Amino acid sequence: MKSIWVVDDDHSIRFVLEKALSREGLPVRTFSNTRDLLAALETESPQVLVSDIRMPGGSGLDLLAKIKAKLPLLPVIIMTAYSDLDSAVAAFQGGAFEYLPKPFDLPRAVELIRRAQEESQREAVAEEAAAQLPEMLGQAPAMQDVFRAIGRLSQSNVTVLITGESGSGKELVARALHKHSPRGDAGANGPFVAINTAAIPKDLLESELFGHERGAFTGAQASRRGRFEQADGGTLFLDEIGDMPLDLQTRLLRVLSDGQFYRVGGHSPLRSNVRVIAATHQNLEERVRQGVFREDLFHRLNVIRLRLPALRERSEDVPVLARFFLQRSATELGVEPKRLSEAALAKLCAFDYPGNVRQLENICHWLSVMAPSQLIDAKDLPPELLNDVAARPPSLSAPSPALLSSVASPAFPAESSESAAALRSTPAVPGVVPQMSALGAAPDAWVAEMAREARRLLAAGEPDVWDSLTRRFEASLILTALDVTRGRRIEAAQKLGIGRNTITRKIQELDLDV
Repeated sequence: MKSIWVVDDDHSIRFVLEKALSREGLPVRTFSNTRDLLAALETESPQVLVSDIRMPGGSGLDLLAKIKAKLPLLPVIIMTAYSDLDSAVAAFQGGAFEYLPKPFDLPRAVELIRRAQEESQREAVAEEAAAQLPEMLGQAPAMQDVFRAIGRLSQSNVTVLITGESGSGKELVARALHKHSPRGDAGANGPFVAINTAAIPKDLLESELFGHERGAFTGAQASRRGRFEQADGGTLFLDEIGDMPLDLQTRLLRVLSDGQFYRVGGHSPLRSNVRVIAATHQNLEERVRQGVFREDLFHRLNVIRLRLPALRERSEDVPVLARFFLQRSATELGVEPKRLSEAALAKLCAFDYPGNVRQLENICHWLSVMAPSQLIDAKDLPPELLNDVAARPPSLSAPSPALLSSVASPAFPAESSESAAALRSTPAVPGVVPQMSALGAAPDAWVAEMAREARRLLAAGEPDVWDSLTRRFEASLILTALDVTRGRRIEAAQKLGIGRNTITRKIQELDLDV
C-alpha cells in the first residue's frame, strides 16, 4: 500500500501528523525539505502528498507544479500558516486537492487526508480502467448482450444491421465488428470505410459510393474511386441507410447480390470484396410499409441485427462514461481531469439524454472548459440539464385493480370491506392524473386507513412502525407504477417523479420480486 507523504520544515508538524496518521492505520513518510522528497520520487510515489507552502530550499507551490507535471492525478494538500487569498488561489490554480490553513484541527486534517486517499484510490482505479479501455464501454446488461454478439460474430463476414437512436454509438459497434473480424486487426487488417448516406446530397451519393469515370458528369475531370473500392478487403459502414434514395437502393442491392458494380459513367464491372455493415435510427420495417425502402434490400441487410440501447436504458453506465469523457477532454485540453461530486453524478444519471452517449460526451467537454473548480458540483452542470431534471413533474396513473388487491393487503391488512370494494371499483381514466382520493371510498380514505393501521401497530407494541409502514407504502407505489408501465422501470420512475437509480435501489432494498 502506498503511503502518505508529508513535507514540512517544522518538526512538530511532521511529528503530530505522523503519529495521528499512524494511529489511523495509514502508512506515512515525512520529509523536511522538497529536495529529499523529489529524490524519493525518482523511485516511488505516494498516495497523497501533504506539503507546507513556504519552506527553505523550495516552496510548496513550486513542488506542486513539479508533482502535477509528473503525477497529475496525485491529490496534493497544501498547508500554510499564511492564510492569505493569494496563497489559496495559487494553490487551487496549481491543482491542489485542498488548502489547509495552520493552525489546523488535527481530526479535521486526518479526515481531509482520508478523503484525499479515497480520491486517489478512485482515480487509480479509473486510470487503470482507462489504460485498459476497449473501444466500447458498458456494464449494463443490454450492453453486455451487444458485446457478446460482437464476440460471436468475430469470425464471421456476415452482413450486420445496427439499429439504435442517434448518438448511441452505432459506428463504434461497426468499428468493433470490423476490428475483431477476419478483415480487421484480427486478420487481414483491411480498411474500415464509413459513409453517412444522409449527409451527402443525392446527386453526389452515387459517385461517393461507386466512384466515377473521367467526363461522367460536369466537373468530373479525373476518374475517382468510390467507397466500395476504397474498402476493398475490408468493411464498408453505411450509416443512416434508411435515408438512402430508392434508385441507389437498387444499385446497392445488386452489389450485395452479385458482388459487382459499375462506376458512374463506367462500362466495365468491378468486383467488390467488401463486408457491409449498415446502421439506422429509423424503423426500417415501417419504411418498407411506407414504400420508401426496398423490402428485398431490407432482408439482404437484415441478416444479423444488433440493437444498441439508448443511454437512458443503461443509466448505470453514465458514471464510467462520464469519467472517461472527462479524462479524454482533459487530455485534449492539456489540463488536469475534473472530478464529479456525488450530487453532480446523481443529476447526470437522472438525465434522459435525448442525444445519447454523444450528448454526454459533449456535456463532459463543456464541463472541462466551463466548470469553475476541479470538483464539479451539481450547480456547475449545464443549465439545460438542470432545468430538465428539475422540471419533471411527479405523476401517477390509476393502478389496476388486480395489482391493488395484491399490494393493498400486505400494506394495510386491516382494510375494511367497504374501502376495499370502493378501491376495486375505482375506474382508471386514461390521460387523467387522479387525486389521491381515488385510492379510497371517499377523499383521504386511504390516509384514514393508514392511520388505523398505524394505530393498530402502535397499540400492539410493534417495533419500527415508521420503517414498516414506509416500506410497505413505497412497495405499493413501485409495484403499482410497474403494473401501469407493464414492468418498464425507467418509465415507472418517471411517472413516480424519482430517478432511475432510485427505483432500482428501492426495488433491491424492499426485496421486490419484479
